Amino acid sequence: MSDQPKKKIFDFSLLGRVFFFVKPYRSFFYVSLLLAIVMAVFAPIRPYLIQLTLDKATGKTVHVPGWLESGLFRTDLSDATRFIIAVSIFQVIFLFVETAIRFLFTFITAWMGQSVVKDMRNAVYKKILSLNLGQFDKTPIGTLTTRTINDIESINDIFSDGLIPIIADLLTIIITLATMFWIDWRLTLLSLVPFPVMIIATYYFKESVNKSFIRVRNAVAALNAFVQEHITGMQVVQAFAAEDREFAKFQKINAEHRNANINAIFAYSVFFPVVEVVLAVSTGLLVWWIAGQSLDAGLLVAFILYLNQIFRPLRVIADKFNVLQMGMIAAERVLKVLDNADITPASGPDAYQPEKMEGSIEFDHVSFAYAEPNYVLKNINFQVKAGETVALVGHTGSGKTSIISLLNRLYHIQKGEIRIDGVNIEAYELDTLRRNIGVVLQDVFLFSGSVMDNITLRNPEISREQVIHAAKMIGVDEFIMQLPGGYDYNVMERGSTLSLGQRQLLSFIRALLYDPAILILDEATSSIDTESEMLIEKATEALISGRTSIVIAHRLSTIRKADKIIVLDKGEVKEMGTHEELLNLGGFYAKLHEMQFDKKRAVLV
Repeated sequence: MSDQPKKKIFDFSLLGRVFFFVKPYRSFFYVSLLLAIVMAVFAPIRPYLIQLTLDKATGKTVHVPGWLESGLFRTDLSDATRFIIAVSIFQVIFLFVETAIRFLFTFITAWMGQSVVKDMRNAVYKKILSLNLGQFDKTPIGTLTTRTINDIESINDIFSDGLIPIIADLLTIIITLATMFWIDWRLTLLSLVPFPVMIIATYYFKESVNKSFIRVRNAVAALNAFVQEHITGMQVVQAFAAEDREFAKFQKINAEHRNANINAIFAYSVFFPVVEVVLAVSTGLLVWWIAGQSLDAGLLVAFILYLNQIFRPLRVIADKFNVLQMGMIAAERVLKVLDNADITPASGPDAYQPEKMEGSIEFDHVSFAYAEPNYVLKNINFQVKAGETVALVGHTGSGKTSIISLLNRLYHIQKGEIRIDGVNIEAYELDTLRRNIGVVLQDVFLFSGSVMDNITLRNPEISREQVIHAAKMIGVDEFIMQLPGGYDYNVMERGSTLSLGQRQLLSFIRALLYDPAILILDEATSSIDTESEMLIEKATEALISGRTSIVIAHRLSTIRKADKIIVLDKGEVKEMGTHEELLNLGGFYAKLHEMQFDKKRAVLV
């Protein structure tokens, strides 16, 4: 999505969707609005009390309003000293009350914003978990991370620094101006003479800062992406002695970030002095008028305080509009994630949930494309009986991994039907389906945490004793106990402290613990040492015993015992049969076998 600002400051329909998440907290929203009104009403009171005090001290006749008499408990205010003391005490108490209200307002708006952020983040992450796997092929991980963390955090600003504070500031300005006009409309108009300059300066400041903020945000995103990518690929950078070139690229991106911030700082450096100059001119006009008319000290001080109450929110209101706009742009991006319809459909209440699967598999005229019309599987037909071991072979890109991705509904087929135990996989309850299909991938992903956490995936139903028993069954317990801390050893991010073979062995224990009816081994021995391969072969025998197995392997020696071998090429089934049958056929499989045999012989020579 483009980071360019919208024409409108904000879209009310979009704002309405954001406020859908406010519904559970609407009582707090109403309280914050009420407090905003109370603060606006309270704003002109203290300057007015100071005016009354100065008028009384200078011997002027003072009319005490009824609300003040009630607040002073009908105290006799005829004496100037008694009046000043009573009103001063009232002002101190009033100040504490006003401060408490302002604290409540700030806390409630911030609390509400963070609560909305929490709920939206939960909703977005739940949505991400349900997205069709194809979305992750098309969307960079950094983009979804930004939506889930940074953009949602910006939505908090709509409440804590945007909409509600802007309402409070505008109410304060309006009520203060109304009070000024009520006291002396001519003096008020005179003090507002420099205001057009202020309005023009505010508009240009808002536009300038808005553009700078967009540049800053884009530069931050570029920095995040660059640093994340290059730290992940640091081994490649150092192996090819590319440190200087990559550092030069980083310097360029970092310089753009600095320049964008400097532009924003320049706008602030110009705007705030302009505000001070306008305030000084307004104050000078007040002094000139009052000095030439009445020399009314109380009126002068009160109007100076009123002007400060108007200019104080005006200093930041343009900034708050930018914050609001950035929050709305972030909200639009987040809502696009929530609106994404390309999800794995949730299972209905009538979804098929068998207690146990037998494991027979049938692909019936299956065609599939990640992006139509480029089909990667074309009219695939084969059957696997329960308990059989089937091997898929073929060159890279022949469609082997696509077949296993379709089997557990990571993607959805465009044509044909896949059945397990005679039932269309679309009819199964999704969790039931995936619990009965165990997958051991070529590139095993381990999460940051202990060996135990990665084996059980933090499933509380799997005990430590079960894990140890499974590890001993496939001969992996010894290697785990050699690690510092054994089963409590922290594998670090992506399992970087373990070898490829060790990570594969952990994934075998994981698959064995979940006891699936169907087991998929995707290139499980393609990148490991001989010792680990021997352990994995032993583990494979334990895993495939009594269950349907689909094995994908480049090394044809690992699949000779398969009940059936399916040869794929460019998304089509070319041959099907046992190892001996396919060799005798002298076709595609025989050529693959001969190529691998010749390579091994050449290496030995």
